[in-house]
Amino acid sequence: MRLSRYFLPISRETPKEADIVSHRLMLRAGMMRQEAAGIYAFLPLGHRVLQKVCQVVREEQNRAGAIEMLMPTIQSADLWRESGRYDDYGKEMLRIKDRHEREMLYGPTNEEMITDVFRSYVRSYKDLPLNLYHIQWKFRDEVRPRFGLMRGREFLMKDAYSFDVDQAGARHSYNKMFVAYLRTFARLGLKAIPMRADTGPIGGDLSHEFIILADTGESEVFCHKDFLDFDAPGEGVDFDDVAAMQGIFEKWTSLYAATSDMHDADAFGVLPEPAKVSARGIEVGHIFYFGTKYSEPMKAVVAGRDGAEKPVHMGSYGIGPSRLVAAIIEASHDDAGIIWPEAVAPFKVAILNLKQGGSETDAACEQLYRDLEAKRIDVLYHDLDERPGSKFATTDLIGIPWQIIVGPKGLAEGRVELKKRADGSRQLLTPADALAFLTQ
Repeated sequence: MRLSRYFLPISRETPKEADIVSHRLMLRAGMMRQEAAGIYAFLPLGHRVLQKVCQVVREEQNRAGAIEMLMPTIQSADLWRESGRYDDYGKEMLRIKDRHEREMLYGPTNEEMITDVFRSYVRSYKDLPLNLYHIQWKFRDEVRPRFGLMRGREFLMKDAYSFDVDQAGARHSYNKMFVAYLRTFARLGLKAIPMRADTGPIGGDLSHEFIILADTGESEVFCHKDFLDFDAPGEGVDFDDVAAMQGIFEKWTSLYAATSDMHDADAFGVLPEPAKVSARGIEVGHIFYFGTKYSEPMKAVVAGRDGAEKPVHMGSYGIGPSRLVAAIIEASHDDAGIIWPEAVAPFKVAILNLKQGGSETDAACEQLYRDLEAKRIDVLYHDLDERPGSKFATTDLIGIPWQIIVGPKGLAEGRVELKKRADGSRQLLTPADALAFLTQ
């Protein structure tokens, strides 16, 4: 993509309405625009990042055996009355009526709808286990939306729902999602710690929040320091191995870790002082097992091996990709701007022409641009006639992992400069070597 043909409304000013780093940088980098309180339009740069986050989430859900579908944003109030949650959910639910005066709602979550889908088609234990997920926009009418995407009203959510014939099977489904989440966040460059958590309006009796530590976190969290050295499960992990899944779960829950709602001061107090971590945290994922909470009142039953019908055991598993975009920025930035992990960067590399209009620099940049595109590498060519300092500032602000800096002095020696955004390190390479480095 040539910057001269791209839509990138950069702002040099710090937005007054933005209180935290991710909100400030997303507005300054032209990633999003506020349309109403807690509701944002994703502009092209932000949309590219959001799509890449979704792709990582999708790949790990598929790897764990979940099956993608898509449910609507608008739901019937009747389904929520069946489960008993319609009146319990509170003012966060946006309730509406259609032209026929039928009561509807803009879905904050999809337990009722997916249970209705399930009971319409599945009758036998032979069709289980089953895990269905979708990535869809949700709405929760927060009383005080703030911090940009961290506490907005409209947000993108990946929610998965598992169905099993009994508690043992449901526990394995829970463990599979637990492991899938560890892998997902690691691929996004985040160190996420699973912590015991309150189930809230979702319900159930087993729940974990996945928390990243950040100074701008919403609440205080407590954990053992050793979690920071744990490595996420590798790509070859076998999700069908019940013992392996349980083993990983036990390892990652063997040490103390809890949100403020579930904090046990006495249990935390017995840890050696150097092992105690008390910090602010950002929730990036939440998983629940809730048994027959929805299947029983909504009559989602299957015939077991003995022919008797029983309510299925269910769990739900949420990740907010739009919130994750902000969380990644909170965890990875510096004074100059965003530092994207390569997996979700809007572009992998930027070409900076330090003498726009110069025959030699133009020709070298054009050749690099064509070569990188031919290798299917996401590249942004900063081809505007601006001062070098302005080009550096823009590219650092939007966080592109690699910069190829093309200037007349370096070209005279047959070299370009390759800069790594994360640490600022630079190396002089021939254009061919720079291309080889970026495509290896």
